[in-house]
Amino acid sequence: MTSLQPALKSISDPILHERMTARVIEVGETTAGIAVPEHGGVRFYSSERSFDTLDGTLFRSFEQATRAARERSRPGARSLRQPAPRLQAV
Repeated sequence: MTSLQPALKSISDPILHERMTARVIEVGETTAGIAVPEHGGVRFYSSERSFDTLDGTLFRSFEQATRAARERSRPGARSLRQPAPRLQAV
């Protein structure tokens, strides 16, 4: 076994390669954001205001992030994060 064989194996390993590549998540014609692999899953970064409630969320997989974006795009979808309380003038 040469010193390059472990590196070549990791490049050709589809599971490891999937974890190294960011993916664009689209819902219909809309680019919802990107999912970037990190330790423990993939982090979603929104590119469209209507998906900002998912921004920064860590998902277990690309599929889970895609599902969440699709759910978020449905009419009447509830926010995953509670909005910050608004201060009112007295």
